[in-house]
Amino acid sequence: MSETKSARVKMNHFYAWDGDVLILNLLGSPNAKVDKLGKPKGNQLKISVAAAPRGGKATDHMVKWLSKEFGVKVSDIEVVFGRMNVNKQIRITAPTILPTIIAKHEK
Repeated sequence: MSETKSARVKMNHFYAWDGDVLILNLLGSPNAKVDKLGKPKGNQLKISVAAAPRGGKATDHMVKWLSKEFGVKVSDIEVVFGRMNVNKQIRITAPTILPTIIAKHEK
């Protein structure tokens, strides 16, 4: 998995929609005990992953885990920037599940 050429989107909130694509700004925390979505912190959503931050493996693990959380294929998640950094932006095409932290902000 690698970063893509999609344009960075400047956002005032941790998520935005671009048609059926969900754009998320994430603040990653590798080496966690469990994988979990946390709370918003400014314009980012905290996410903890139980993988070491070596060679982008934590980001790869995060993408695989998020694909299950959002009900999409791994190939439906694009890392726009931050593959080797805790600050990330991802694009999720046509999520079929919205985790509670996002669903409650949709209301």
